[in-house]
Amino acid sequence: MPLIENGRIGEDAWSFIPDGEPVPNDRPVIISFERWQAERDSFEGRNARLGVRLKSGTLAGAIAEDLDRFSLVAVEFAKFRDGRGFSTARELRERYGYTGEIRAVGHVIPDQYLFLVRTGFTSVEAPEGTNQESWANALKEITIAFQPSLDDTQPLSLLRRKLKVG
Repeated sequence: MPLIENGRIGEDAWSFIPDGEPVPNDRPVIISFERWQAERDSFEGRNARLGVRLKSGTLAGAIAEDLDRFSLVAVEFAKFRDGRGFSTARELRERYGYTGEIRAVGHVIPDQYLFLVRTGFTSVEAPEGTNQESWANALKEITIAFQPSLDDTQPLSLLRRKLKVG
């Protein structure tokens, strides 16, 4: 699947390793949270980067103590209308100070891309045959926001600014 970063298709150095399959030690891999829980000790001393994939119902706090061991956290969206992943990413950044890559995986559409970036996602696993232009345009379609983002690059609406002052 294509990887979207900064509105462009990029190279994906990561491989998702399904549960039960051997985990190579010579390249970056993503494992399921369930596998991490069951085999945590087997990844001690690993040389290659490690990522974990969270299902949409898994809270960020479940991996908070282990965040320093992950270079990537993949957050699954079971359906595009499931907004829990947005909260997970924001919580990873704001509450737990996670600075690594946060990737959206699953059913994500270009219309959500700007909001994914604003809540802390750095990349998106897009469906095969995706139109790169629609992802790039999604970053420019909305220029004023009501809610502050993690990067605060977009100006807040006048209504929001008045609420902050008063």
